[in-house]
Amino acid sequence: MNTRIAASLIAIAAATLATSAQAQWAPSKPIEFIAAGGAGGGTDQFARQIQAAIAKANLTDENVVVANKGGGSGAEAFIYGKGAAGDDHKLIFGTSNEWTLPLVTKLGFQAEDLTPVAALALDEFIVWVQADAPYKTIMDLAAAGKENPGKLKFGGSQSKDVDQTLLRQIENATGAKFVYIPFKSGSEAAVQLAGNHIDGNTNNPAENVGQWRAGQAKPLCVVAPQRMAYKEKVTETMSWNDIPTCKEQGLALEGFQMPRTVFAPKDADPQALAYYTELLKKASETPEFQNYLKTTSQTSRFMTGDEFKSFIAADLDKSKAQFAADGWLAK
Repeated sequence: MNTRIAASLIAIAAATLATSAQAQWAPSKPIEFIAAGGAGGGTDQFARQIQAAIAKANLTDENVVVANKGGGSGAEAFIYGKGAAGDDHKLIFGTSNEWTLPLVTKLGFQAEDLTPVAALALDEFIVWVQADAPYKTIMDLAAAGKENPGKLKFGGSQSKDVDQTLLRQIENATGAKFVYIPFKSGSEAAVQLAGNHIDGNTNNPAENVGQWRAGQAKPLCVVAPQRMAYKEKVTETMSWNDIPTCKEQGLALEGFQMPRTVFAPKDADPQALAYYTELLKKASETPEFQNYLKTTSQTSRFMTGDEFKSFIAADLDKSKAQFAADGWLAK
């Protein structure tokens, strides 16, 4: 081959590679994290921890801002995400409520209106009661719920969402009957419990830890197949690992977990989705985010792509079955 032609081909190839590299997608304005929950709640904390991890590690050149849209049990955020189709500068932070809400309520969105990006952690669930409550185990509480059906009040985040779903499972397993009172967030339910306005809640560790440390609430058990791993003391006398499982106390429930999830608007640029997947992965590996998981006793699990989609499909099938049995499915 002519040397001059070969040199030209090399130059063209180099220019093509350079152009391709320059064309890799990157945000061109601030990135908006939409939290499908109220300020101070678990979803809000999750979004802000990712925001802080990104900022401290300088993982993107653009600012990240968090906005709360918790109305309608989080539906406000998902409807907002649907209306932002094609917008590559918005991410919606939620839980399994992204795919379960449309099952129980007629809303202006369906799960398919958003694009799954990643799940970063799994929340464990603890049965909490008033600090001076006489119950020592979940079965003590269940016995009171059987003796006085409809008298004991449980609070939780939203209606027909994970907290109420878990309470229904406890009722089905024990024959107890409780009254469920929905609040805007799990943190609000924790405040109500601390003020002795409700008798218990089924909350994740993050949203009740402040009240536990302050001696305003106490954990009975964690709904998990094994105790939580973290052994550092949270109060003067107890760590997360010191909380027994509900199964240890005789409750016939193996476990109950909720994913912390991130979605993008529909029709997002595939390169933008790849960018955000990598960004979230890096953020999840930072010391700051790992410490947050440790502090709140969440289980670290990063899912994306087919793994995340399969997780959604399996949970959707299970949720449909329970909601149908409880008469919750929207008609």
